[in-house]
Amino acid sequence: MEESDLQSLVETLAERLAATATRPVEEDASRWLGEAEAVVSDLTSGPLPPDGVVRTRLGHVEHLLEHVDGTEDADADAHVEAARAALDDALTVLDARD
Repeated sequence: MEESDLQSLVETLAERLAATATRPVEEDASRWLGEAEAVVSDLTSGPLPPDGVVRTRLGHVEHLLEHVDGTEDADADAHVEAARAALDDALTVLDARD
C-alpha cells in the first residue's frame, strides 16, 4: 500500500474515534476513547511521521481500545468497531513495510 493509503486509514481511525465523542458513551469507555482520539488526532495534523513513530502511537491506541468493552450506545459501538478495523489495517500496512 502507498503512503496515502496509510494516511487514509489513520484519518478514518481518527474520524471514527471523534464520532464517539458525540454519543452518550459510558463514562469509563469515554475516557479511554478520548485518550485514543487525542493520540491519533496528533497523527492527522500534518504529514505522517516516520513509520516507527506511527507504529508506536497506533500501538498506544490499540492498548487504549483494549479497555473499551462496550460503550452502552449501539452507534458508538459501531464507530469503535470501525476504528478497530482501520487500526488493524493500518498496522498491517506498517507490518508489510518491514
